This record gives sequence, structure tokens and C-alpha cells, in this order.
Amino acid sequence: MNDKIRKALLFIAVLLIIGGAGAAAMVNYVNSDRRTIPLVYSNSAVLRETWINYKVQYLEKESLRTIDRQQNDITTSEGQSYTMLRAVYMDDQETFDKSWQWTKDNLQRDDYLISWKFGQHPDGSYGVLTEQGGDNTATDGDSDIALALLLAYSRWSKPDYLWDARPIITAMWANEVVTINGKPVLVANNIEKNSKTQVVVNPSYFSPYAYKIFAQVDPTHDWIGLADSSYALLDQISAAKLGGDSSSGLPPNWVLMNRSNGALVPAEQRGGLDSNYGYDAMRVVFRLGLDYNWYKDPRAKTQLEKYTLLSQKWQSDGRLVPIYAHDGKNMADYEAPAMYGTSMGYFTVINPTVGKQVYQKKLQTLYSPDLQGWARPLSYYDDNWAWFGMALSMDALPNLTVER
Repeated sequence: MNDKIRKALLFIAVLLIIGGAGAAAMVNYVNSDRRTIPLVYSNSAVLRETWINYKVQYLEKESLRTIDRQQNDITTSEGQSYTMLRAVYMDDQETFDKSWQWTKDNLQRDDYLISWKFGQHPDGSYGVLTEQGGDNTATDGDSDIALALLLAYSRWSKPDYLWDARPIITAMWANEVVTINGKPVLVANNIEKNSKTQVVVNPSYFSPYAYKIFAQVDPTHDWIGLADSSYALLDQISAAKLGGDSSSGLPPNWVLMNRSNGALVPAEQRGGLDSNYGYDAMRVVFRLGLDYNWYKDPRAKTQLEKYTLLSQKWQSDGRLVPIYAHDGKNMADYEAPAMYGTSMGYFTVINPTVGKQVYQKKLQTLYSPDLQGWARPLSYYDDNWAWFGMALSMDALPNLTVER
């Protein structure tokens, strides 16, 4: 058998081995005699192997609490929700159960909402960081945890998940939704409801796809109305100048709303907040893309169509940076995988041709089939959002609550 035939048969054998593992992707691999041959791996392998590595890198042994190692080993409700969501999609019930149990034991409050920040106290002990406001909530963590529980219920048919999700959902409405101009508005945390003047809003917490599911398990509250108002408010916020001369059309990280009349106030008037399109706001794009993927809500596509700055920056700069000012100016001179992962929400819906370029150059290259994981270590946030973005691009995040 000559060398060419032998290599061809070997390549076919590799294809047959992975054939049942999902759609295949290819990268170039240079063999010992310097000729480039295609190395084949499956989409499912990418998600599975990076998930396995994530568990080693970011889940505490035994307890499986999610540790943000780039921020003094804290744990957030957001982090717990990401682990639970990934566990559901990886069909990893053991990790899901341990992660949720730790969350219940250490973060869940008496009102069923989730304290947002846990870590080490000055005396060396560990617990909720009340001195930093960690006993308050972050609405995205509550929403994503409740959604993860409902997806888990659909996947594994364990009634406990549904029973655990329901009180979180009703507590969210009671503590994290306020009425402004007769419309429900999702605010950033549980303490905003007590403000008489302004409330803090984080647009990246809006999850219309989740509210459509919440409406099925909590029909006593107007979750569909919240989805409607979230879309209307997102359109208003993205278009507002927010103290500048113009808007790029992208949403801000934060915004303040006048409690009495709904007027928008630049976030900079509250210390520590900003109107940039950055590490918070980038999640809006992913959430809209997921809503369109699940429900084909035309409002998601209409909103995404306004985020043309992403295509423009890619075409002009050949890259995306993780922070843009509200008027579209670059506010960083580096790249972040999280930006490319979340941007898949835009590209998969609006410009899949360019999206394929972005995916191949900036996300696919993060994975190393030789290492069976990321080619280089990623931060907690980048790891999660690169993974979610790749999974969305692969159509590997189905709405499990819908019979297929």
C-alpha cells in the first residue's frame, strides 16, 4: 500500500470514528514532513471537552461552587447560574445537582432569591459578603438560575427542580420588578424597589425568552408584559444619547430611570456605573439572539438589526474590542473571547456570512484538539461566554421546555 492511500484510509477512519458525535469542524495540522493535512473534530467534542476543563479549573472540588479566580476566588449568583445552564446542556445531572445544592445551602435567602456575592471575609472565614452588599441580589443570577431549573426539569423530569424554580420566579416579580408609567420594568436588584426617585437598570439582565417560560409556571404575574416592556425599553435605551452627542445604537452597561416618569438618566450620575457597551451590555446581543433562536420573536431581529456597529468594526478593524463608548468610539485596545462569544447572537441572526468569519478566526481557534480544551487558559468570564457563543453558533442550545 503506498503512502498516499494509507493516509487517505487513515483520514476516512477518523471521520468514521467521530461521525456520530455531531457536525465536524476542521483545522489545519502540519505533519512531520511539513505537509498540511486537515484535522477533524466534532462540535460536540469542543463543548464537552471545554466543559470538562471548566469543571477542573473553576469548580471547587467536592462542593462544586463556581470560583472566579480572577476576582479573589469569589462566587456570584451569576457564576452559579452559568454552571447550572452548562450542566443542563451537557446532560451532567451530577454537577447540576451539586451546584444547585451548594447555591441553596450558601446563597439562597429566606425570600428564595439568591445572594449575589460570596467569598472570604477579612477574618479568613467564608460566607456571603454582606459588608460588600453581597446579601443583595443580582437579577440576572436569579433569572438564569430559575431558567436552568426549568430546563433541568424538562431534561430530567425531576419534580424538585420545578418546585424549586417556582418560588424564585414569584419572588423575582415581588422584589425585582417595579411599575413605571403603568409598565413592569426589571430592575438590577432587590433594593431598587425601595427607591423613590431613580432605579438602576442593567439591560443585559433582560431575558425575554425566560419570561415566556416563566409565564407558563407563574400565570398570576404578567411575564409576557415584562417581555414586551423589556423590548420597548431596550429600544429606547439603545437609541438615547445618555449625556453624549450621539448613540451608536448599542445598549449601555447601565442606565438610571426616573421612578415617576420613566425618563432615562446617564448611569455616570451613580458612582461606579457607566454607559459604555462593555462586559455587561455585550450579553444583550446574546440574549436577543437566543430569543430569536427559540421563539423567532421579530422584535429580537429588529433590535439586533440596529447593532450594525459590530459588523462595521469587524470590517474596518478586523477585530472587536470588549468596550465601546455609547457613541461607538473604541474604549479598549485588546480583544476578549467574551466579546466574540456574545456577538454570535448578532451575527447568527443578522449576518451569518460575516459571523462565520468571526467564528472561525476568533472562537474556533481558541480550541485545541491536541489539548482537548482551550488552546490557552481563559478567564472565568471568557470561558463561559466563549462557550455559550460557540454553542449558539452550533445550534446546541435548544429550548428544552418545548417538545421536539
